[in-house]
Amino acid sequence: MLEFAMTISGEPVPASSTFEVTDPATGGAAGRAPDCSREQLDAAMDAAARALPGWKADEAVRRKALLAAAEVMFARSEEIGRVLTLEQGKPLGDATMEVVGAGVWLKYFAELELPREIIQDDERALVEVVRRPMGVVAAITPWNFPLMLATWKLAPALLAGNTVVLKPSPYTPLSSLMLGEALRDVLPPGVFNVVSGGNDLGAWMTSHPVPRKISFTGSVATGKRVAAAAADDLKRVTLELGGNDPAILLDDADPAAVADRLFGAAFMNNGQVCSAIKRVYAPDALYDDVVEALAARARAAKVGNGLREGVQYGPVNNKPQLDRVGELVTDALAGGARAAAGGRPIDGPGYFYEPTILADVADGARIVDEEQFGPALPVIRYRDLDEAVARANGTHFGLSGSVWGADADRASEVAARLDCGTAWVNTHLALAPHQPFGGSKWSGIGVENGPWGLYGFTELQVIHRSKR
Repeated sequence: MLEFAMTISGEPVPASSTFEVTDPATGGAAGRAPDCSREQLDAAMDAAARALPGWKADEAVRRKALLAAAEVMFARSEEIGRVLTLEQGKPLGDATMEVVGAGVWLKYFAELELPREIIQDDERALVEVVRRPMGVVAAITPWNFPLMLATWKLAPALLAGNTVVLKPSPYTPLSSLMLGEALRDVLPPGVFNVVSGGNDLGAWMTSHPVPRKISFTGSVATGKRVAAAAADDLKRVTLELGGNDPAILLDDADPAAVADRLFGAAFMNNGQVCSAIKRVYAPDALYDDVVEALAARARAAKVGNGLREGVQYGPVNNKPQLDRVGELVTDALAGGARAAAGGRPIDGPGYFYEPTILADVADGARIVDEEQFGPALPVIRYRDLDEAVARANGTHFGLSGSVWGADADRASEVAARLDCGTAWVNTHLALAPHQPFGGSKWSGIGVENGPWGLYGFTELQVIHRSKR
């Protein structure tokens, strides 16, 4: 039974009560996590506020500490990865790479420039624009990539000179608590605090008077509540919310050549990726070949406990999400869709669902119009490309999308017509620390990663020095 303490002011802090964390591969307990009280949250916020003046004063110290944090991630990737697999479900190799990826993000931001801009230097004045830290940042992360998405927030926030209080999802708190423990020796006390608890804790954080910035990754519904809570105190927000990413195949695409990449981008992390492919639009002439190519890969996929060798896809992370995927698939089948592969939960313990390819489904079906966030992919037939683009854009979501075809220039022209934050051509889920990531419409506010993500954790200040 795994148990970790919270990290507050650089010290391990237990709680008077705990909650159980489920292993989604077995349905049994993976461990227990502290249930943070209001008083303990106040202590974490106070620790972050007290650490702020010293931390923001020395950029060189911040860079050195972030590099040391990256090295900790690299050195402990397998150890932390095993805990991540136990609570999240993803295969051990994927979990280990997530921890390594967290280190890559920390290292990238440790070496990223934070420039001062001179906008005037003449006989009248020297005018500089500088970027200052906002203060204490409240970071709230989801259960699909708890460590990677924590460092997407932590690394730029700390480089900019802010201090952080992190709350992970109650479905996957253990690896984040372990992250807090691992970084106690490389970050000064109070600079990085980790607390755990349920939805009430998130609400306390967003309404707390100390944080000046909230960085949240999660569902659209919760993101709206975060924005509303932040508005009363005019806290700044970055919201990375849901996606319903379309992939449009053009009539010159080769289904056999692109099927592996399409399937991989749809079923990465068992489909539990905000920017995964969630719906495929295939032209009438290629439709049957696309469906069969994807279905063959779904039937061949090895699903099981992420700790077992050779497993490609683990369980759905939690029972409510498993039930949602099943509900959307059942609704589609009842409406006339056909399961070319899968279509059912897998018998036995744990939250497993067959990798599912749905054919003969159209816009208007819930699994097309909503975000399934699981191992089920609808393939939609189209006859007119302009209509396909309009249907791809005809949603409140606008996170990302992709276009696939033999003529890359033509595919790029079509991709530019997608209403989304990232439009890929002949690839999908190509993410990197230097590349901004964010959504339009209901998929979010602001961006993460690259200098643009760093700037999101800063306030502008003009320093105007008269020469007269």
